[in-house]
Amino acid sequence: MSFDFDAAVQAPFRMQPGLRRLAAGAPQLTPVAAGSRHQREKLAVLSAFADQALVARPGFDPAPALAALCGQAAAEHPDHFAWDGRAATATRLGVRVVDGEVQHLAGGTFGLGDELPRCLALQAPAWRLPALLALTFVEDLAIVDATDASVPWMAVALPSHWAPEDKVGLHFAQVHAPVADAERVRQAGQALMRLVSGPERWERFVWNVTDHPRLHAHPRRVPSPRWQHEPGTIGLPRAWLRSERQTFIPLPGRAQSVFTIAVDVQPLADVIDSHGRAQRLAEAVASMSPEVLAYRGLTSVRDALLDWLATR
Repeated sequence: MSFDFDAAVQAPFRMQPGLRRLAAGAPQLTPVAAGSRHQREKLAVLSAFADQALVARPGFDPAPALAALCGQAAAEHPDHFAWDGRAATATRLGVRVVDGEVQHLAGGTFGLGDELPRCLALQAPAWRLPALLALTFVEDLAIVDATDASVPWMAVALPSHWAPEDKVGLHFAQVHAPVADAERVRQAGQALMRLVSGPERWERFVWNVTDHPRLHAHPRRVPSPRWQHEPGTIGLPRAWLRSERQTFIPLPGRAQSVFTIAVDVQPLADVIDSHGRAQRLAEAVASMSPEVLAYRGLTSVRDALLDWLATR
């Protein structure tokens, strides 16, 4: 995964956009490996909870954004994805969607071999192309609209403790209303939407330390309260670094962009076990305000986490 730890983990910690320009030609999509963790978890979510992952504001037309996204996917990864304006083909996965119809081209390389087309067939025809993209690439997807600073469409199977069905169609400030210490970010929402829907391409990174090992972290399916084990066991493989690389694919002339979210979860000990990362992470956590610690679910384990990091 392409999470940039050194760029993302900074002290003092501040809730901020953290945008940086993408290098020319830098990929924004990541093909899944057949049977990988990302694909298995997305399959499970889209098979059982698609109504919470594939959501849109009534009347919104995602077709131009989807066409641009398919073109981007084919240009970046021609060995994995093909697009001719009507037919979208996941070439390595043996599945095609044409005008909302699913075609099974070849057996898959895990399970019974037909998991993907069966999952796609469960979706309404209008959602089969987005579902194919979601199962072909690591990234979750959303469309941001700079004309009203809203997020009118989402294909998000692996949310990080937020519910797509509750956020879709809302204004940027409403989407980010629960975020602690982020008033400046909320106030800048309209300008940020215009920026990421402009001619340049941008990326940003977010992270948290969590006790939740799955990629899928919908709040209605994550145990609460968090950190139910003893805080003193934080050094065991129960602490994880949850990270996201987010990018924006602008749609020229439409004041919109496709928002990509690549989620990863790795054992914390593995991530920090080199290059002074334990100290960098400790400094970031130590500088978090009480409000940020509460928002990120770290209040009860802050001291234990800092003590453990000091031993690394």
